[in-house]
Amino acid sequence: KRGRPQVALTLNAGAAEIVAVVLSLNFLSVAVIDYAGRIVSQESRKLQTLAIPRADLLDECLAMVERQIETRRSGGARVLRIGMAVQGTTDAAARTMLWSPITPHTHIDFADRLEQATGVPVTLDNDCNMIAIALRWRDPERYRSDFIAILLSHGIGMGMMRKGELFTGTQSSGCEFGHMVHRPGGALCRCGQHGCIEAYAGNYAIWRDARGGAGSETPQADITDDDMKVLAELGRASDGPEREAFRKAGEAIGYGLGSLFALIDPAPVAIVGSGAAAFDLIEPSLREAIGRTAGGQHSHAISFDTDPNELPLIREGCTMRALTYLDGEIFASGDNQSSRMA
Repeated sequence: KRGRPQVALTLNAGAAEIVAVVLSLNFLSVAVIDYAGRIVSQESRKLQTLAIPRADLLDECLAMVERQIETRRSGGARVLRIGMAVQGTTDAAARTMLWSPITPHTHIDFADRLEQATGVPVTLDNDCNMIAIALRWRDPERYRSDFIAILLSHGIGMGMMRKGELFTGTQSSGCEFGHMVHRPGGALCRCGQHGCIEAYAGNYAIWRDARGGAGSETPQADITDDDMKVLAELGRASDGPEREAFRKAGEAIGYGLGSLFALIDPAPVAIVGSGAAAFDLIEPSLREAIGRTAGGQHSHAISFDTDPNELPLIREGCTMRALTYLDGEIFASGDNQSSRMA
């Protein structure tokens, strides 16, 4: 062919690195990711987040992040951004965790402390919002303009895209779906209120109902994924209290989604987290509940997809958020433009 021969270009993985931090119930994960999106170093550990003092919680996060950054810098890497995701309500602009069911402590300035300790700019976001960002990058055909990501785990969370933009509040994460009221004055939720969707659909709620517990009892602090798998198998095996507990969970989620779809157009839904592994037990009552709401008239347009492992999605969301900042704030301004490609 005429002209200069084609030259294949690819992202230069060594142009920069970012750190993705995920803090959830009793678990902390830190990963260093290169400019091509590959994990180059990571560590994680169990933490008793509900019991650990505020200062110790901050110190644990700082120590793990500093250790990873120092290791990478000693090898000549450029660590240019930290993205952190936490369960609960966050003020992304102020970079503060306002409230979370994983700890009794409120208004924790994770981002400021990390930035002061490392000298690296930090963003702080809600974990479900990061799931939504990751889904759009993974499958832009399905998750394009409008879609919803629901985290079904020990708690219930939501991330939502509207017209291609992440839906957030001015001083909060924006979508506290799990704490919408399902039954006024109903079962006790981890947030301290009664009747929330989470109080019927969170792992602790399904576990409580399957074992005949009272709705007024204090939610169990943590239930393993293996325990929930056993519960789901019992629900599949017979029409007993275990199946009924999953049915009630689906009903709570369905009424919540139906009410939401009465306000906005129906959209694809991703069910993410350990609860997705039991979606076959949840889906029938969920769809039935949606059909009983005003939003149910469009139920044919609502489709569900599942992914039982939320950590990679949360981490990918943090990664894409951080790399996008690098593209816009550093490389687009002309700083080492040629180093981006190889």
